[in-house]
Amino acid sequence: MFAAAFLRAVSTGMIGVLLGLHLTTLGFSKQLTGWIVSAGLAGMAVAAAIVTLAGDRLGRRRTLIGLSLLGGAGCLAAACVSHPLAMGAAAFLGMLNGMGRDRGAALILEQAVLPATTSDRGRTRVFAWYNVLQDSGHALGGLLAGLPALLERFAHQSPADAFRASVAAAGVLTLASALLYLGLSADVEQRAATRIQVSPESRRVLVKISSLFALDSLGGGFLTASLVAVFFHERFGVEVAALAPLFFGARVLNGLSHFGAAWLARRIGLVNTMVFTHIPSSLLLATVAFAPSFPVAAALFLLREGLVEMDVPTRQSYVMAVVRPEERTVASGVTHLVRVACWAVAPSFAGTLMTGSALGMPLVVAAATKIVYDVLLWISFRRVRPPEEIAE
Repeated sequence: MFAAAFLRAVSTGMIGVLLGLHLTTLGFSKQLTGWIVSAGLAGMAVAAAIVTLAGDRLGRRRTLIGLSLLGGAGCLAAACVSHPLAMGAAAFLGMLNGMGRDRGAALILEQAVLPATTSDRGRTRVFAWYNVLQDSGHALGGLLAGLPALLERFAHQSPADAFRASVAAAGVLTLASALLYLGLSADVEQRAATRIQVSPESRRVLVKISSLFALDSLGGGFLTASLVAVFFHERFGVEVAALAPLFFGARVLNGLSHFGAAWLARRIGLVNTMVFTHIPSSLLLATVAFAPSFPVAAALFLLREGLVEMDVPTRQSYVMAVVRPEERTVASGVTHLVRVACWAVAPSFAGTLMTGSALGMPLVVAAATKIVYDVLLWISFRRVRPPEEIAE
C-alpha cells in the first residue's frame, strides 16, 4: 500500500506542475485553465463521495484498483486531446489533481486501514511515515516535471508534444499502482456491518471539524501547484526547467516536516501542532505575492513549504483518533470530501483573479483564509484530546 501510494504521488507531483503549463502551451486562457483544474478536482470530489458511502461495501482492494485505472486513463486522455470540453472531461473522469499533492479518494481508504497497524501512541508516527513517502513521491514527481525541457532539447520534440508525452508518462505511473494493489490481502477489508453507522458524538465532531476543513481547503484551492507554476511563469518568466527543481525542493521540505510534526505533536499535542505551524506558513505565503524577484519569491515559497504540511499527518491522526474504529472510513471520507469539494471550487475563481495585473491575488486570499481557519480550529478543538494525550 505504501509503494502504491508512492507511485501515485509521483504522478500527482508531475501533473501538479505540468497541467497548467500543458494547457497554456495548447493556448488555453488562464480562466479556462482554472476551470479545467476545477474539473479535475470535482472528479476527485465525486470519487471521494462514492468511496465514503460505498468504499467498504465495494471492497477496499477492488476500489483502489478501479481508482488507479481511472486516474491513469484520464492522464492518457489528457495527453491526447486538445479541445477544451474533451480536456475537461478527461480531467474530471481521470480525477487529475492540479493541487500537486495527493489528497484523492484512494487516500481515504488507505487512512482507514493504517490505524489498525499500530497502537494509539504509534498512530501519528505511522501517518508521518506514510506522508513522508507520499511527499517523497511528490518531490520526485516535481523533478520529473522537467521532462518536457529534456524532450525538447534531446529528442527535438515541439513544446506541445513534449508536454503530451510527459502527461502520458504520469498516467503510466498511476496505472502501475493498480498492479501493486493487486497484492493486498483480505485483511484490508472492513468486516463490520455494511450499513454506515456513526455515533451521535462522532457526528458532532465530524460536522464541526469538516466545516473548518472546508474553509482551509477553500484557501488551499487558490494554491494549486498548476496555478502557482503559472504565477511564477507569468510573473518572473520562469520556464519549466527551473520550476521542476523548485517544486522538487518544496516536496522534499514537505516530507522532512512530517518527522518534525510527529516529534512536536508528542510534546505540545496534535491540535497545537496543526495550528502553530500553519499560521507562520500562511504569513510566508502572502509575502510571495509581493516578492521583487524570482530568487526571493522562491526562497519565501520554500520556507513556507517547510511548514505548511506539518498539519497533514497530525490532522489525519487526530481525525482517526476521535472516532471509533468502525467509523474511520466514513470519517476519513467525509473530511476529505469537503476538502476536495472546496478545492474544486476555488481554482476557477483563482484563474479569473489572475487575469490582468492581479497575478498574486490568489496567494493573498489563500493566506488570509487559512489564518482564519487556524484560529477557529484552535478555539473549537483545543480541549478535544485524542486517547494518547488523555492517557498522559
